[in-house]
Amino acid sequence: MVNPLLGSLFSSSSSLFSNRSSLLLHRISNFTRCFSSAPATVPPSLDNYPDPTKLRNVAVIAHVDHGKTTLMDRLLRQCGADIPHERAMDSISLERERGITISSKVTSIPWNGNELNMVDTPGHADFGGEVERVVGMVEGAILVVDAGEGPLAQTKFVLAKALKYGLRPILLMNKVDRPAVSEERCDEVESLVFDLFANLGATEEQLDFPVLYASAKEGWASSSFTKSPPDNARNMSPLLDAIVNHVPPPTANTEAPFQMLVSMMERDFYLGRILTGRISSGVLRVGDKVHGIQHKDSGVEKVEEGKVTKLMKKKGTSMVLIDIAGAGDIISMTGLAKPSIGHTVANVEVMTALPIVELDPPTISMTFGVNDSPLAGRDGTHLTGGKIGDRLMAEAETNLAINVLPALSESYEVQGRGELQLGILIENMRREGFELSVSPPKVMYKVEKGEKLEPLEEVTVEVNEEHVGLVMEALSHRRAEVLDMGPVPGHVGRTRMSLTCPSRGLVGYRSVFSSDTRGTGFMHRAFLSMFVLLQIYCLFLFD
Repeated sequence: MVNPLLGSLFSSSSSLFSNRSSLLLHRISNFTRCFSSAPATVPPSLDNYPDPTKLRNVAVIAHVDHGKTTLMDRLLRQCGADIPHERAMDSISLERERGITISSKVTSIPWNGNELNMVDTPGHADFGGEVERVVGMVEGAILVVDAGEGPLAQTKFVLAKALKYGLRPILLMNKVDRPAVSEERCDEVESLVFDLFANLGATEEQLDFPVLYASAKEGWASSSFTKSPPDNARNMSPLLDAIVNHVPPPTANTEAPFQMLVSMMERDFYLGRILTGRISSGVLRVGDKVHGIQHKDSGVEKVEEGKVTKLMKKKGTSMVLIDIAGAGDIISMTGLAKPSIGHTVANVEVMTALPIVELDPPTISMTFGVNDSPLAGRDGTHLTGGKIGDRLMAEAETNLAINVLPALSESYEVQGRGELQLGILIENMRREGFELSVSPPKVMYKVEKGEKLEPLEEVTVEVNEEHVGLVMEALSHRRAEVLDMGPVPGHVGRTRMSLTCPSRGLVGYRSVFSSDTRGTGFMHRAFLSMFVLLQIYCLFLFD
């Protein structure tokens, strides 16, 4: 016989269980009805997305050592960013050690309710591929020219790329605080820059460029020539206002499907691949399904499909997480492991890839192989050809100006723009623990219509007067031709020469040049064109 107390407890617990079960089923049915009646896709809210008309995408371009990175430091400080040290945009250890910019960087700064996406670019010709791949991300450019030196070889190169993409540069005369720079000299440099614009085929709108005067070192800019502005005007406000007024906002269509061309890529140990680019159309949110696509000979091919795990944007010197981004903005995203530079990231229903950027061809090549010397294995930890090949392939993914081709016996042919670019790659690999052997650099030739072509470079040389004859004699033996020659304004006893020379004549000449000029000369190179290889070879003199 069942105890009546136990029976009452059992009946009460059964009724309680049935009541909770019915309540749970009721809530599930209500949730199901609500979910089934909801729309398939929820349009993203643009509350946190900046107004596209308030965006400005600008690249800072110039010849080497004309003051781009110092200018970026002053702009960041002007807009309230916390800069831990000078040359804050140079984040790579070799950049800080050598005082040069190797890779392009993007940051965002606020100004009077506008958001300025600034791109700092390298000035050396060897890293010209960094400039070529980012000019498609921006609608404007700041052309920085040293008021004392004027436009040089790399100035012509970067300006040609900017004009090709229809940008309207702002001319900034830098270093006007130097004693040798006068108003007459600035007028002369402005005329030289105008002639350079005209020779490069600039349009009427591009020829109507604004001119500003600045001292990035002292942190001020002015719309008129001055060497010492008043204390209340010693800031970068005129330049920032010129960017807002002169550079057009990006063409933004937030209603179209999302598309973005990957222009930069970096790897993070925790986040994986970080893809950076300008959103061409649409809106992107965290959690959206996207895929990477690329151009192939057979058509457009899908690379990978995934989900956006993080959206980030560089603001000042720190990376900030964001929830949503729209057309015209430059952002970074994670979630895909295979797409690289030149690929298009888009909504899964989009199968149209954006046009890729065409880069100038490489000019020299070197062969990387396993270290087979008697002292192999004493300095590094990565010794095998497979590890060397993986590292080189990873470099080719992030640097489009480098091509890597497999060669014989666990060796690889690495093609690049110059000795400095390949030298930086070798030094980076050495610091990462790689041991490798490299061959001497050799010039790359090209065959078109049955003719063999070789690369021709434009060379700018600045030396003391007593070294002019020695330098001209050495370069004439290397098939160089003088285009222009004259004194350097503001520098007594200095001569500047502009020449054209085949790349094969310049291989190994930099060390000879430094010895001939006793370390006082400057030599800058920039790729000019491919021309027909002469069949009569000269004897190169390597003193």
